[in-house]
Amino acid sequence: MSSSTHQQSPSLLRYQLRYCFLAVLTLPVSGGRRSSEQQHSGVFNTSTTAILVFGDSTVDPGNNNFIPTVFRSNFPPYGRDFLNHEPTGRFTNGRLATDYIGIKELIPPYLDPNLEMKDLLTGVSFASAGSGFDPLTPAISNVIPLRKQLDYLKEYKKRVELGMGKDRAEAHIKKAAFVVSAGTNDFVLNYFLLPFRRQIYSVSSYQRFVIQLLMDFLQGLWEEGGRRIAVVGLPPIGCLPIVITLNLDKTTLTRGCVESYSAAARGFNQILKKELKSMQSKLAKDNVKFYYVDSYGPLADMIHNFHNYGFEEAGSGCCGSGYVEASFLCNPKTYTCPDASKYVFWDSIHPTQATYHNIFLAGRPIVDAMLKH
Repeated sequence: MSSSTHQQSPSLLRYQLRYCFLAVLTLPVSGGRRSSEQQHSGVFNTSTTAILVFGDSTVDPGNNNFIPTVFRSNFPPYGRDFLNHEPTGRFTNGRLATDYIGIKELIPPYLDPNLEMKDLLTGVSFASAGSGFDPLTPAISNVIPLRKQLDYLKEYKKRVELGMGKDRAEAHIKKAAFVVSAGTNDFVLNYFLLPFRRQIYSVSSYQRFVIQLLMDFLQGLWEEGGRRIAVVGLPPIGCLPIVITLNLDKTTLTRGCVESYSAAARGFNQILKKELKSMQSKLAKDNVKFYYVDSYGPLADMIHNFHNYGFEEAGSGCCGSGYVEASFLCNPKTYTCPDASKYVFWDSIHPTQATYHNIFLAGRPIVDAMLKH
């Protein structure tokens, strides 16, 4: 930050940062090294027919480009290290973790009007940056709720049926791999930053509330034919640069991970793992398999031991000061670091392509198991 920012009173600084955060929010989970062409390491030899993705900015390749929301990233410097340096709407400098899974080179946004049948058949993402399981979360930023993403899946199935017939389409869906990644916005924005949910729920009761909504969503995927479903746990949300900035020590402005936030994420993940096992047991007769993908451990290790991964900076993002910028605050006029692969975070919320790639590699055994099921 500039010296003038540090000279402001802590209370004024916190107010300004909260305003910026509310004007920007869309949240993360993971990043890669080397050029994007070298980084692709997905699994192509598989019987899996398609990759179908649901969630928030961690897996949104650009659906928000096609809805009336300010939470977009389809402009430079986003996409700086993507193919042809193209800003696609991904909230990072290059690929997302889901782009490395395989089946196809990249996962496109479902709302792209230029998609052809061959694009649909191999998989799409229905995700929307800023979304969450709590219906209040997407309403805050006017993005696509998870329930609407489920509706888009139903629409997707009808389009596929037109292309291959009903029976083949049903078999196609049952051999598809489903990925769900959301929840960060529910806690960081909707619970900790805004007062409404905190007036009704304790941290533990809100965890249970969101988990129930998540399980209801998974039930919906199962009803639509989902049989291989991976759910990504919450990352260490207390270590996001924007969260650290919003919770600076009022007297020293000392930066450090906010334990209460990360503890909420860990507790949520523990409940999630138990609920996934329980749901799989109930649906075992239908040959349903749920997979838990840990994003907390790999990302926390990259943040606390960043030099082991070749990173040089883990406490701020590459874009701007790295403390508050995201979405339209990270724009063509914003300064960016020369080499994003040396940063864990791209902006104050979202990881770099390098980090997403490392997250993918950490979860690769789970991905392989899912695609071979």
